[in-house]
Amino acid sequence: MKPTLALAALLATLSTVPAGAASDLAADIDQLATQGEPRLVEQRRAVHQNPELGNREYKTGKLIAKRLKELGYEVQTGVAHTGVIGVLRGGKPGPVVGIRADIDALPVAEDTGLPFASTVKTTFDGKDVGVMHACGHDGHTAILLGVAEVASKLKARWPGTLKLFFQPAEEGPPAGEEGGAALIIKEGAFAKAPKPEVMFGLHILSEYDADQVAYRSGGAMASADDIDIVVHGKQTHGAAPWDGIDPIVVSAQIVLGLQTIASRQMDSTLAPVIVTIGKIEGGVRNNIIPESVHLKGTLRSLDAGMRKDLHERVKRTIQKIAESAGATADVEIGALTAYPVTYNDPALTAAMVPTLARVAGPGKLVDAKVLLGAEDFSFFAQEVPGLYVYVGARTPGTPKEQWYSNHSPKFHFDERNLKLGVRTLANLAADYAADHAPK
Repeated sequence: MKPTLALAALLATLSTVPAGAASDLAADIDQLATQGEPRLVEQRRAVHQNPELGNREYKTGKLIAKRLKELGYEVQTGVAHTGVIGVLRGGKPGPVVGIRADIDALPVAEDTGLPFASTVKTTFDGKDVGVMHACGHDGHTAILLGVAEVASKLKARWPGTLKLFFQPAEEGPPAGEEGGAALIIKEGAFAKAPKPEVMFGLHILSEYDADQVAYRSGGAMASADDIDIVVHGKQTHGAAPWDGIDPIVVSAQIVLGLQTIASRQMDSTLAPVIVTIGKIEGGVRNNIIPESVHLKGTLRSLDAGMRKDLHERVKRTIQKIAESAGATADVEIGALTAYPVTYNDPALTAAMVPTLARVAGPGKLVDAKVLLGAEDFSFFAQEVPGLYVYVGARTPGTPKEQWYSNHSPKFHFDERNLKLGVRTLANLAADYAADHAPK
């Protein structure tokens, strides 16, 4: 992927940025990240071989807490069940900067053939499943531990305070439980000192090469809301449909009607919206029209206002279609998943682009395309200005179609991106702190 003309123009002017605009810690951060690379790989592989699902990251949390204590951090455990917060108070005055890494794995049986592949199995949603870090959270965990080590060695010169969030259950908590970023905030992590004034985070993505950094200002990842629909009809014999109300036919009309919201009702020039029905369940026999049908799906948007509008249109469409057939419909949105848009604060993003360009190097900072996947980092970015960036997964030069995507049982990443991730987050934190420290 090549930079846009606007980005290319910006990169061309970076040589004119005053030297003082970059933290004087930059060279030392990069040197320490290089020295610590073997430990980064070791920590990543240890986490990868021992994956744990959301709200069950007991071993992972202990590993993180032990390492942070060794590095001299103030450590809080049991955060949102199994998470860890580490605080490092630098030797110079400055702001509080937060950085987040997610630590949970997925119910996926690994099929990578890696020598450190996961063989862990557990039960999820009543089923026996494999467990795998199929989304790069093992890398995120190792990267933030690497940032913790780098900052600890530069503590005397570090401006302000670092608050590191090792967050459980980004992929969602188990049914019936709270978890993730929303629970961390509910527990008061942003109400208690030290409160971050900005938040940084990153994600490993197969969309990009392992030597690339990608970013996007504004809406970067979509909101995600689950939708649960129950269509109530009237059960009758399949040979006499006029004696009942067929919820299967009504459900089929609802599925089709919902697709016209995105294609005919929302302004697609502003931002995309997605309505997906992923599960339909109803009926027990071929010649019985059932009493009800159950549908489940997901709604996605890249704009907060459009998200609200989408919810209203979806409810109205479902209920009016049901009403037209004499049926009724119960609609619930966001009962299990309700992630806001992941929004990169434009002012913060613009201020940190020179840092990203310096870290990535010539031609390696790219514009990220919008993603309709969701991220619960979005909750943090509602509390304070946030910036969420990407580092690539692919071995440079490998065609995209030959690389497996996040959430695949074959997903893996080129581990050279670990050092790049440490340099990215540590330099973002240091440069922001230096620019906002008392003069």
